[in-house]
Amino acid sequence: MGILERKEREKLELKQRILEAAKEIFIKEGFDKASIRAIADKIEYSPATIYLHYKDKDELFYAVHELGFDKLSEMTRPVESIEDGFQQLRMRGLIYLKFAFENPELYDLMFIKDAPMHALKKQEAGWDCGMHNFVALQKNLALCIEQGSVLPADIDVLSMSIWSYVHGLVSLNIRGRFEPFCELNPEIQLEKLIGESLDFMLNLIKKKNE
Repeated sequence: MGILERKEREKLELKQRILEAAKEIFIKEGFDKASIRAIADKIEYSPATIYLHYKDKDELFYAVHELGFDKLSEMTRPVESIEDGFQQLRMRGLIYLKFAFENPELYDLMFIKDAPMHALKKQEAGWDCGMHNFVALQKNLALCIEQGSVLPADIDVLSMSIWSYVHGLVSLNIRGRFEPFCELNPEIQLEKLIGESLDFMLNLIKKKNE
């Protein structure tokens, strides 16, 4: 391996260390505590080194939020082999919920916090990682309509409605808004309730046999 190749490899390895450190601090201590200086201390480099790779905190956490989308895509990829469109749709929803419940901090960064969107505005770029998942949902719904399992509708409207519904369930949960409700109704199992809420939504768009 030549000197240039070795330097490029070391550069990529350092960039990965920065990302992993940012992700770890963010998950353990929250976004506000995940400062450039804290991340630099974690990897035992100066803050100036991080700025060689990322312009600011927004750009760094855009990269962290891309890691979240990589993980979500990895989890949902197997459902694309399910030939029944409606079953694929249901499994896609359940996996989305599972990802959010197991990775609430990442989900918060991916879909709620402003930092990644601030980075996009500065770069004047598109939200490619987010749109990739949205397009996968659109294709799934198009398959459902083609197979006759979902009522015909505008794909954009249908996709946005389903995504917004499931995102609402997740957001209420990870922000603790379901807790008072569950305290008043101790017999309710939260995950079961949310799963059944997903099925309720999907049944609304399901085409009934004549």
